[in-house]
Amino acid sequence: MLKTFSIGGVHPHEDKLSAHQPIQQAAIPAKAVILLGQHIGVPAKPLVAKGDRVKVGTKIAEPGGFVSAAIHSSVSGKVAKIDSIIDASGYAKPAVFIDVEGDEWEDSIDRTDTVVRDCELSCDEIVKKILDAGIVGLGGACFPTQVKLCPPPTAKAECVIINAVECEPYLTADHQLMLEHAEEIMVGITILMKAVKVNKAYIGIENNKPDAIQLMTRVAAGYAGIEVVPLQVKYPQGGEKQLIDAIIRRQVAAGALPITTGAVVQNVGTTFAVYQAVQKNKPLFERVVTVTGKSLPKPSNLLVRIGTPVGLLIEACGGLPQDTGKIISGGPMMGKALANTDVPVVKGTSGIVVVDAREARRGTVQPCIRCAKCVAVCPMGLEPYLLATVSAHGDFEKVEKEDIMSCIECGSCQFTCPSNRPLLDFIRMGKNKVGGMIRARQAKK
Repeated sequence: MLKTFSIGGVHPHEDKLSAHQPIQQAAIPAKAVILLGQHIGVPAKPLVAKGDRVKVGTKIAEPGGFVSAAIHSSVSGKVAKIDSIIDASGYAKPAVFIDVEGDEWEDSIDRTDTVVRDCELSCDEIVKKILDAGIVGLGGACFPTQVKLCPPPTAKAECVIINAVECEPYLTADHQLMLEHAEEIMVGITILMKAVKVNKAYIGIENNKPDAIQLMTRVAAGYAGIEVVPLQVKYPQGGEKQLIDAIIRRQVAAGALPITTGAVVQNVGTTFAVYQAVQKNKPLFERVVTVTGKSLPKPSNLLVRIGTPVGLLIEACGGLPQDTGKIISGGPMMGKALANTDVPVVKGTSGIVVVDAREARRGTVQPCIRCAKCVAVCPMGLEPYLLATVSAHGDFEKVEKEDIMSCIECGSCQFTCPSNRPLLDFIRMGKNKVGGMIRARQAKK
């Protein structure tokens, strides 16, 4: 019997329209806009100023703190300005604007296709390379990777878990990455295992990707300690806590870090980026992005330079359909609707989903009928109807006590609600308010 997580979950339509579309290089933009905050934690501090010339791979911002990540130029040219731009969240954020001139790379980057298998670096040297390359979690969380590889002294890693689930509808970037770069991903896994000093790794892949399961299993046979684990299709299995539960049957306690279960979880795209950083000296300045939609002429998987405007990717896939109702950054369950197509691609941009007007339209909100479907599907064992209602009434002390901060914002509750209640909208608002309260309390200590 296939493994899966034990609490909640839903089964949205998969709509993997771009499955098996080969990864194609997206066009380089005429102007790149590279955000300084592309990760959880403190935004990076710029190292460049107006008029400076940069190459592809030049470090243009350094980490602003322990939980932060370096930023590198994805293009070559001249820095036009450091200003703000509306990002996927809808807020103005600082960014480096670069006028593109050619495509000159830093000489230190190995641009050959030769797979480099052996890594002679020490654990500390591996972590330093990852830090310098600005690698973050590419599954959407964007947590700085070097921090995950340095667990607190009270915790000990026992295994590495590679998240190759890609459970969001529409998205296929990780699937195609496995089909085209399985060997490099395996080397990346061995590097991660060495960094955290473990001899066991699991790769979790849902069984709607049988070709990836077959290929990765065959390639993994040549690497000691790496096991492919086929998983039942269920959303949100790509959640870190849900994946740990599915694969090693351990639960992450409320408020605890995943490392307390002995597992270090990394996305498969992150793993490929680790290979490129450690073995090829290549910083994280590009990633695979799924650009898709039922009315989009050419759903595709594109290798995109960070800082490329979303509009350029949509044009490459046939242009914006007439019936477009919404453009989502990420998947339809957890992604966010974009205010415009000038929003630049960031490290965490896994997909761009063009939704037609009919599907984008929300149903009429009706009163809660106390069916408890939202409770049944919540993968964190919470009571979404309660969290949403109390947040809407502004009682944030109560929702904090009801453990609102454990919500992973997967959207399963809102997806399953027969009354079309905007549960996730109110819960996100409540989490934002409670998070502010917690930070204010900590600042007073």
